[in-house]
Amino acid sequence: MSHNVPNRNWSYPTAIKFGVGRIAELAEHCKAVGLKRPLLVTDKALASLPITKGALDVLEAAGLGRAVFSEVDPNPNEKNMADGIAVYKAGGHDGVVCFGGGSALDLGKMIALMAHQAPKLSVWDLEDIGDWYSRADADKVAPIIAVPTTAGTGSEVGRAGVLTNSATHKKKIIFHPKLMPAVTICDPGLTVGMPRFITAGTGMDALAHCLEAYCSPFYHPMSQGIALEGMRLVFENLPKVYADPNDLDARAHMMSAAAMGAVAFQKGLGAIHSLSHPVGAVYGTHHGTTNAVVMPMVLDFNRKAIDARIKAAAAYLGIKGGFKGFRAKVMDLRTELGIPANLTAMGVEASRLDELTEMALEDPSCGGNPVKMTRRNTRKLFDACM
Repeated sequence: MSHNVPNRNWSYPTAIKFGVGRIAELAEHCKAVGLKRPLLVTDKALASLPITKGALDVLEAAGLGRAVFSEVDPNPNEKNMADGIAVYKAGGHDGVVCFGGGSALDLGKMIALMAHQAPKLSVWDLEDIGDWYSRADADKVAPIIAVPTTAGTGSEVGRAGVLTNSATHKKKIIFHPKLMPAVTICDPGLTVGMPRFITAGTGMDALAHCLEAYCSPFYHPMSQGIALEGMRLVFENLPKVYADPNDLDARAHMMSAAAMGAVAFQKGLGAIHSLSHPVGAVYGTHHGTTNAVVMPMVLDFNRKAIDARIKAAAAYLGIKGGFKGFRAKVMDLRTELGIPANLTAMGVEASRLDELTEMALEDPSCGGNPVKMTRRNTRKLFDACM
């Protein structure tokens, strides 16, 4: 019997404890997965903030200590990982609490993954290619508890982390099934203190995940449906939390949208990410903000392939005007959030566009773009983003 049914591998995320104030449950969830000496991994900015102190107080009160590693760069690299592993081993820790935005979550996962692997195994040997993950000893991956304090990357529900190679300035996606957190605590109250530009950038990251997953040509209707609803939550709630950081209802919806985007993008990502990854690696720009900068140009780039799909999304979202209306909605949101107009405004130099083009074509995200990315059209896309 002939058919056109594709073979695809699907998976969905971890146990999520969702609700305001649920950070108070942190110690009990650590104990439930067998942790006695967890290392809390966060970033430099968060380390001294009250929400981090509160999380450590919860751990300490339960007899789990208050060990912290916070030497995490905005685009974490293998040097950060090595430093974190040294702290992890010196403290005799038995698991990681990843606490913060995407950088802290990703680096915490890398520490848990690599701390007890054979010395000859490099983290780059576990890039998300084929079955490379099987090179790692799964029994030596430490348990992970994830606590996001931003609403953007969705790393809290994923089986991968992004790590920048400090020598090549290339971002690599490192994958292992056991990088899926054992428990994720999604407490919208933890996101209230985010600076407005982080609220904006991380929220646009969630939108980029949902948008690219929705437009991906691969077959995954479950993810496509999640992506569509995730876009609705972002369009309706990101302006609210940007205007009023204390709107917990909107904060909760944004936290949901972030997780939904990460679940959805197992369907695929595309040119937004394949452009923003090298820009972030070379220039240290905020990932979500960079996604937002290139988003309308990528929409134009892909229009012929996604016009009908975006029209359907616009109808569901209550946006008039089909593709043009949807694009205008993105532009209005960028303006409202103070997103830079183009890559030039972010400090990207025209002299490096050829280099960035080559890096974009090597990025695994480009394989999920609705329009095939070539050296010629990708270079022109970068020009359009300047």
